[in-house]
Amino acid sequence: MSKTREIKRRLRSIEKTRQITRTMEMVATSKMKKMTDLVQAARPYSMGLEEVIGRLTDPKLRQRYPLLRQPSRQRRAAVILLTSNRGLAGAFNVNLIREARELMGRLEADGVGVELHVVGKKGIAFFRFQNQEMVTTRTDIPDRREPQHAAWLVDEPMKAFEQEELDAVYVVYSQFRSALSIPPAVMQVLPVEPAKASAQRDADLEAGMYILSPGPDEILNKLLPLYVRNRVYRALVETSAAEQSSRRTAMKNATDNAGEIIDNLRRTFNRARQAQITQEISEIVGGAAALE
Repeated sequence: MSKTREIKRRLRSIEKTRQITRTMEMVATSKMKKMTDLVQAARPYSMGLEEVIGRLTDPKLRQRYPLLRQPSRQRRAAVILLTSNRGLAGAFNVNLIREARELMGRLEADGVGVELHVVGKKGIAFFRFQNQEMVTTRTDIPDRREPQHAAWLVDEPMKAFEQEELDAVYVVYSQFRSALSIPPAVMQVLPVEPAKASAQRDADLEAGMYILSPGPDEILNKLLPLYVRNRVYRALVETSAAEQSSRRTAMKNATDNAGEIIDNLRRTFNRARQAQITQEISEIVGGAAALE
């Protein structure tokens, strides 16, 4: 009797757990859809901005614009790591932290000083446990990322780069390729490396295909910081979508595993109950035989 009671108690506990994981899976699915829409909306603008920068810049401008400066060698670099504030997302945060540590190891092996900026409680907790110095830590960026959140993260490193206190700025984020492919990635946002424009650019300019108003200098002074912020914003929204995708997968696996455990426990309960009934019948038959 005590065995069947214990099995029933475990069944109730696991069924409640399955209800929770199922609910979390549904919530993560809904959030992933919203984040995916943000990713899809951000990509065309980012690609268009990249094309404009590529068409307006050339190597001659690198001395005039600090964000285009190409250091002869890197002496100090900033690494911005994007993690989540919550867990229950599988290996999502572990993969990002591992990617950041590998990047930092490569930079330090080349003699580059590294300053670390971390977003998310999970990354902050890990590096605090490792006694790793962090220049900035942020836990106030919500799931629904906005362009100003990118400015919070990159404006200070961008100023340091302009003042030649930094020679490079990297962002470690989760690249959202699809719901099943969210690999960690490293993106170098500074110095700005404009996409190579086609040979048609100069011909178009000479043919008067572009009307620049205001002039190129004013445009680039506005566009270059905007381009850097936009790349960080795109990393933010992709990481947010990847987090929800990873959490959805983790909760689905947990729900499926809970279902398998429940099925096994029910079979065990039925066998135990059957054995108990058989024993009771045997006792009744034995008692009746003794009375005869």
